[in-house]
Amino acid sequence: MTALLLPSPWRRARRRRRAVAAALALACAMAAAGASAATGARVTARPATEASAAQDPAASVLESQRDRNRADLEAIASEAERSRKALDSLEQDLSGLKADQQSLAEALDQSQARRAELDAQIAAGEASLSDLNGRQQMLRASLISRRSVLAEVLAALQRIGRNPPPALLVTPEDALSSVRSAILLGAVVPGIRKETEALAADLKELAALRQTIAEERDSLRLALEANEREEMRLSGLVTEKLALQAESERRLQLERDRANGLAERSTELEKLIASLETEIGSLRAAAAAALRAETERRERIALQLEKARELAARALPDKNRIAPAYAFSALKGTLRRPVSGETVRNFGTDDGTGHAFAGEVLASGSGAPVVAPVDGWVIYAGPFRSYGQVVILDVGENYQVILAGMGTARVATGQFVLGGEPVAEMGQTRLAGLTALALASGKPTLYIEFRRGGEPVDPRPWWRDESSSGRASNDT
Repeated sequence: MTALLLPSPWRRARRRRRAVAAALALACAMAAAGASAATGARVTARPATEASAAQDPAASVLESQRDRNRADLEAIASEAERSRKALDSLEQDLSGLKADQQSLAEALDQSQARRAELDAQIAAGEASLSDLNGRQQMLRASLISRRSVLAEVLAALQRIGRNPPPALLVTPEDALSSVRSAILLGAVVPGIRKETEALAADLKELAALRQTIAEERDSLRLALEANEREEMRLSGLVTEKLALQAESERRLQLERDRANGLAERSTELEKLIASLETEIGSLRAAAAAALRAETERRERIALQLEKARELAARALPDKNRIAPAYAFSALKGTLRRPVSGETVRNFGTDDGTGHAFAGEVLASGSGAPVVAPVDGWVIYAGPFRSYGQVVILDVGENYQVILAGMGTARVATGQFVLGGEPVAEMGQTRLAGLTALALASGKPTLYIEFRRGGEPVDPRPWWRDESSSGRASNDT
């Protein structure tokens, strides 16, 4: 149904009564909602202080921050543990380097001692060489001094070799020569033999001395070269160990500084976590106090509502009332339809133009009475375009009930009607404005629409006989 242009001919007294009634209905509705929440809270009652505090947004933010800080603290603690292990390893390496340096210093001392021994040996060797050279010079001088004698002996021996003495069985002249030669050889040969043996001994001694001197020189040279190589190696090791020690000390200092920084940061995080814990505790206490206050308030509202319900159960609504007896939102499942008949179209179905249908349509009989489904003020009663007689009720809580398609209206604008009170009668035929809404039914049809704040709402939840409001003939 298209939106209705509604007149508002209110009188001042009626407006005041409507405002008072609406306020009473709103208060009843709020009390009912509070009581419902309180009843649900009582049914599922449990210690909820901790849960409510945990759901508090501020506490949740602080707890998240605390958890992040705890994670950071654990990471820092792990990093500090690694730093401590690194410090221990560096200190052990430094101790090992110092021990190695001590060993190298001792080896250098030993090398210096060996060098001193070699120097002494060299000095002794040089003295021995000096003595051997002196002995060699003496032997040379002795050989030189005996050179003339040896030359004569060697010459005589050479002459004898060239002219040997004659045999004994020769002439007398040859015998005399042989005797002379024998006498000469007997006198000279022993001396020559002695001189020859002395000369051989001196020559042998001279050769041995030369060999000894050469060996002594080679030995000293090799010892000096080995000692120099050892000193160079030890000096290089000392330099390397000193460099390693300096690097280890630098890394150790850096690691100590890093460990101190981690300790300071860890302390700051611990203080921050403690502060957050205190603040979270305060927020939890405040949330618990607020929850207790809210629970007590809801319990008071539920108790008041229970008393009101008991009072309402003991007494029927006043027939002379000028405001609705109950809040409209609390009447779901209790209202009867305004007229008896068949539902031919429901709320939300396609209205044929691609839009959802805003109400529902009932097919009824000619002259059937139409009653108000609930207490309300008549804010409009009269004809409207081709929709026949239209009655609009203000039922409170910003709800309106619209009835259209009737033949005769029995109420006037501004009148207060009770639920079940006749407000109109159906006509004899179907009106032109409802032809498209009534589908194939040839009976008079009543259009019913519930609105809240100007927006259509589904009326089916309010009807008591839901079983009779089955699918319309074209409802898919």
